[in-house]
Amino acid sequence: MAAAVQPVFFHVDMDAFFASVEQYDKPEFKGKPVIVGALPGHRGVVSTCSYEARAYGVHSAMPISEAYRRCPHGVFLPVRMERYHEVSLRIMEIFAEYTPCVQQISVDEAFLDMTGTRRLFGPPESLAAKIKARVREDTGLTISVGVAPNRYLAKIASACRKPDGLCVVKPGEEERFVGSLRLDKLWGLGEKTLLRLSELNIRSVVELRAHGEASLKLMLGNAAGEFLYRIARGIDPGIFSGEPKSRSISAEVTFEQDSSSEETLSRALLELSHQTMFRLLRESWRSKTVALKLRLQDFTTTNAQRTLRHYVSSAEELHAVAVSLLRSRWDGRTPVRLIGVGLSSLEPLESAVQSE
Repeated sequence: MAAAVQPVFFHVDMDAFFASVEQYDKPEFKGKPVIVGALPGHRGVVSTCSYEARAYGVHSAMPISEAYRRCPHGVFLPVRMERYHEVSLRIMEIFAEYTPCVQQISVDEAFLDMTGTRRLFGPPESLAAKIKARVREDTGLTISVGVAPNRYLAKIASACRKPDGLCVVKPGEEERFVGSLRLDKLWGLGEKTLLRLSELNIRSVVELRAHGEASLKLMLGNAAGEFLYRIARGIDPGIFSGEPKSRSISAEVTFEQDSSSEETLSRALLELSHQTMFRLLRESWRSKTVALKLRLQDFTTTNAQRTLRHYVSSAEELHAVAVSLLRSRWDGRTPVRLIGVGLSSLEPLESAVQSE
């Protein structure tokens, strides 16, 4: 009997994507602290900033006033979502040359299921290096790639050697890899969860592993306990599943810090709405059903949807419905760790036109 094929997943993250595109398009900004988002003097937050800006403590979702205070000499630029989508599309086309299983989860990151491609392209590490080189050659940008037997570990690995990084977790090394990380490097753990773990005298992955699943659920609740039990052992907790069977398009973002600011959540939904509508039009679909996804601080997940009487026609309309769903399902106080927006029950554009 032939041996089972070992799963291989790549998580690809475009390094400081919006800022990197701006530095590529405007070479005079290379090496400078570029901050993309709201402009100084206006309300709003940082969408993305270059690594030069991060050296001053600037990060995404930071209020633009604080970013200006920390880095007044920075290059502040507005978001050019159409241009970022154009570059993102080209990079996704490169990925599709190596696998048909490309799961784009935001404008600047994707999972590639590379299971069973060794005979075609060689070992995963050399293939990842080849894809990195292709992206740099075609777009002038760098990407970081994590390679692992499951999506969750690939996500963590891609962040380990940024920027322009490549980190491989081999089969059988899952627990060793996770055990080598600080708790705050485990993807999905917010500040308040880390504080609660510290109060329980759990300050390392090894100490976390010492607790059984029942014990963690008792201390932290069912959802959080199950999540922590799995990730401490390198087991995929199932956050990043494959594309759903029903036809849908969605985008989501996990905040670096849990947020209870409606302004921050609304701005995130606007960017996600642009991403979703871009894919909808690019792939020639229409939809009347808007979906919202929320994951709260305690890892509980809430989904809501609304079906309109007409097809969604713009990112602004999608955003307005998503914000309405947010206000109906969120108490305005509980910190949010993840937010997503999507369109489901898709119809081919041509059939939708014919049915009108």
